[in-house]
Amino acid sequence: MNPEEIKGQPGEEFRDRISTVDKTGKRVWIYPKKPSGKFTNYRTWLSYLLLLILFGLPFIKVNGEPWILLNILERNFILFGFHFGPQDFYLFAIAMLILMVFIILFTVIFGRLFCGWICPQTIFMEMVFRKIEYTIDGDYNAQKRLDAAPWTGSKIAKRILKHVIFFAISVLIANIFLAYFIGIDQVRNIISDPVSMHMTGFIAMIIFSFVFYLVFAKLREQVCTTICPYGRLQGVMLDNKSLVVAYDFVRGEPRGKIQKVKTVALPVVTAQNVGTDNSLASENKTGDCVDCKLCIHVCPTGIDIRNGTQLECVNCTACMDACDEVMAKVNRPSGLIRIDSIDGITKGERKLLNPRSIAYSVVLLLLIGIEVVLFSLRSDVQVLFLRTGGLLAQENPDGTLSNLYNYQLINKTPETYDLEFRLLEPETGTFEVVGGKTPHVDKNGKSEGAVFIRIPKAKLEGGKNKVVIGIYSGDKLITKTNTTFFAPLK
Repeated sequence: MNPEEIKGQPGEEFRDRISTVDKTGKRVWIYPKKPSGKFTNYRTWLSYLLLLILFGLPFIKVNGEPWILLNILERNFILFGFHFGPQDFYLFAIAMLILMVFIILFTVIFGRLFCGWICPQTIFMEMVFRKIEYTIDGDYNAQKRLDAAPWTGSKIAKRILKHVIFFAISVLIANIFLAYFIGIDQVRNIISDPVSMHMTGFIAMIIFSFVFYLVFAKLREQVCTTICPYGRLQGVMLDNKSLVVAYDFVRGEPRGKIQKVKTVALPVVTAQNVGTDNSLASENKTGDCVDCKLCIHVCPTGIDIRNGTQLECVNCTACMDACDEVMAKVNRPSGLIRIDSIDGITKGERKLLNPRSIAYSVVLLLLIGIEVVLFSLRSDVQVLFLRTGGLLAQENPDGTLSNLYNYQLINKTPETYDLEFRLLEPETGTFEVVGGKTPHVDKNGKSEGAVFIRIPKAKLEGGKNKVVIGIYSGDKLITKTNTTFFAPLK
């Protein structure tokens, strides 16, 4: 809903194209005014904290292992010190479902707040690259003049300085990005060793550096407005109860410039002029919006928030700071642009809990419960015993029967294990490892081998028998597994 709809006019022309493309299809370069205010300060400090976490996590190690590692090529994943392999894919699948439902729930309640406050794209663009640009090129008007100016020595120097810094930061981001996938030690080796020793890693680093440079120096807000799928999904997740950065059209319309008059009007309290200073009212009663357009000037995606909720809005709250500053100067209440819902603006109703949010919350809690249960059942060492095909049971002189098995041990911990197999059901029986070596598995490693299981014939029935095997490290039971033991029919 927007002001033109209140007047009974369509007012939807702004939805025909995005704000960064003109009628001919040519890109409109955005020069946002440098924002300031309490919400900008909150975002700045939060961004510094998130950048510290982002750049610091790859350096954190526990027992010599990375705390976070997403090594897709080697299928080795470490999350908060826990190791995951291909066999744990079901846990990742459920975790991805949890993430998707959480994003939907968060968007249903708080709109696209994630994009403006937490998304790495926005944080790097607005809190790193944009600040550098303000320092070198000046605020938005200075940037416009510089772009329109002829190529002088000063302009060339500023351009070279800015883009060299941009590329240097992009290289740093690329290194940190790779550290999450191959580990910080491997990144150090790529940097310090001759290029020929790590050609693949070096090429990947160069490619990622240029990708990040292209994103932050050229694409910029286009990532948020046209590329990011989350922005496209926003429209189907929001409703009139969702909290978004919204313009209070009830209080702000009709907008107009402030004009001083000689007579003082009597106070008139209506939905359109609540909080206005009647001594500064114009002849035609106007709302609180003075049409200064600062909310447009500070917007990093170039939209007019007064048109209503738009897909391009990343809820960065820069327009809220700009509007609050103007309202303070004209002695009108702040919050003309605020985080609110359509129902909150038109009806004064703000309810976080509604059927949609409750339904998503229930689904989210169920998925989290399932993930917790499955994770608690996950063993540190996964064992697989398979009876060797094509071989019959062997009868031994001591009255036992033997079956040959192939085993596989997968260690999901940073510890090294020397293991022992023991029969738990039936309790009588022995193991004979082929080769005579004690089963051993390195940290985060895998080992395979073959073993004979000998069980007294009297303890067996003809055909298949269930066997429960305990895997021990010393006297500690690590895990257990089931298999079948074949005995001749009696």
